[in-house]
Amino acid sequence: MAKKNQKMVEEITAMDVDFAQWYTDICKKAELVSYTSVKGCMVIRPYGYAIWENIQRILDAKFKETGHVNVNMPMFIPESLLQKEKDHVEGFAPEVAWVTYGGSEKLEERLCVRPTSETLFCDHYKDIVHSYRDLPKLYNQWVSVVRWEKTTRPFLRSREFLWQEGHTIHATAEEAIQETERMLNVYADFCEKCLAMPVVKGRKTESDKFAGAVSTYAIEALMHDGKALQAGTSHYFGDGFAKAFGIQFAGKDNKLAYPHQTSWGMTTRLIGAIIMTHGDDSGLVLPPAVAPVQAVIVPIAQHKEGVLDKANELYQALAAKGIRVKLDDSDNSPGWKFAQYEMKGIPVRIEIGPKDIESGQCVVAARFNGEKQTVALDENYAALCDTVTDLLENVIPPGMFQKALENRKNKTYVCHTMDEITQALEEKGDGFVEAMWCGDEACEDKVKEVTGVGSRCIPLNQQHISDKCVCCGKPAKHMVLWGKAY
Repeated sequence: MAKKNQKMVEEITAMDVDFAQWYTDICKKAELVSYTSVKGCMVIRPYGYAIWENIQRILDAKFKETGHVNVNMPMFIPESLLQKEKDHVEGFAPEVAWVTYGGSEKLEERLCVRPTSETLFCDHYKDIVHSYRDLPKLYNQWVSVVRWEKTTRPFLRSREFLWQEGHTIHATAEEAIQETERMLNVYADFCEKCLAMPVVKGRKTESDKFAGAVSTYAIEALMHDGKALQAGTSHYFGDGFAKAFGIQFAGKDNKLAYPHQTSWGMTTRLIGAIIMTHGDDSGLVLPPAVAPVQAVIVPIAQHKEGVLDKANELYQALAAKGIRVKLDDSDNSPGWKFAQYEMKGIPVRIEIGPKDIESGQCVVAARFNGEKQTVALDENYAALCDTVTDLLENVIPPGMFQKALENRKNKTYVCHTMDEITQALEEKGDGFVEAMWCGDEACEDKVKEVTGVGSRCIPLNQQHISDKCVCCGKPAKHMVLWGKAY
């Protein structure tokens, strides 16, 4: 084959040399995103968007299983509406983008491009909620939002991003709190089972909770470089928004009461989390559940008689089993194809050539650990279909999860003093720190100032490390997970 057709995938920066550059290289070279002329915004390319579509498909089914329905709210929020909940507007004010003109005419009232939609849902609820019979409302929407971030990075932080935001309203605090916790568990289950990404469930400290919330819960994941990433949040609002917007309902006792609300969300930053949890120096490593292509067939010496015919038979057999499979019959070299599909993170690769056909077998390789096995080409290719299905369902997901869990274990440090935190980070690198806290915000701030790690969450699964706060030495109230965050 001509040299020009031997083009290999360009080398990516090693993650141990420059993790940030490694991440950017993968985003670009795996064709997930492109930069645009709109500063701070990204083009999500077909391959990147296909990952998001799979995330969306799985989560949407989970939401519907739990009784939620999809709606769609406007993109614009009148300034007067945003101002109704004081804490909420103050929390988002620095990130808000404003529309001041419609065509050539100046607007009488500025419109905010939604950074989140609590106020819009409240405005709607006050029109449709009047009686206990109208409750609960379990809503979700799939939209984009705008937050004017100063520093941006593909998927992790951009001025416009895609997300889902659930919004629910309930008759009682108990119901709303139950919903908040239920959706946190849905998120955690999705991340661990579908993304093979271990997470810690916890509650945010008062200083770190969502603007306008009574309490915020989050799932925190640890990336390969030892930095934390908030993978999803679930908020309990109490009746604060209801009071601000005048939402009341008549209870079974015929007395007026304020309903209680929640919201919860996940975003395209999950794609960034997948990259940084599972990726390696060869590129992406995708969990099978969200991989756009789950298996790729690479014919060897495809110019020889019968090779492409056999490869196509394998393709048909796998596709019939519902596997998302691709047959690459382009004239690029097998070496180029191997490197390309490793870069793309395709979970399973199948190699078939003249010698394999002669021996009545093919070669199957798993991306996450590089292990190869030969599989007999029996009637209807049942052995191949069973092998690939088993890899996709029973081998790769737990293998990827265990690998990520091992990384987290190796980068989780139990510390009793701030000196221990500093020493652990200096000697072992960034990671999660487990340390006790008295509950005082001044101590929370001082830990971050002195050690560089901030509070990520108060884990729901508490461990008793000591009786004393890591900062002031006074009696401790909680074990806190600390870390540097994206």
